[in-house]
Amino acid sequence: MTFEAGAAFIPVITALISGVSAAAAAIIVAVVQSRAQHNAVIAEMSKRDALQAQRIEQLEKKMDKHNQLIERTYKVEESVKLLEKDIKAADHRLKNLEKNQ
Repeated sequence: MTFEAGAAFIPVITALISGVSAAAAAIIVAVVQSRAQHNAVIAEMSKRDALQAQRIEQLEKKMDKHNQLIERTYKVEESVKLLEKDIKAADHRLKNLEKNQ
């Protein structure tokens, strides 16, 4: 191969090097942009997770208040039942006293 034959490959080699350089630059830019988007998505997901955790905590507090109300209602119902029994017993005693007089 002579110098003149090798000189014909110089534009081809230059074009290949330019193409590879441009492709590498495009790949690097794409990777950097992808990483930035990934970080933005992770940050957004973290915000949503924090908001959901706060909402769950608020719901748990409401549920605790509701459960306490149910427990108190149950106790009130039991007290009412006992009072009703006491009233019936007192009424029965009064009727017996009225009969005996």
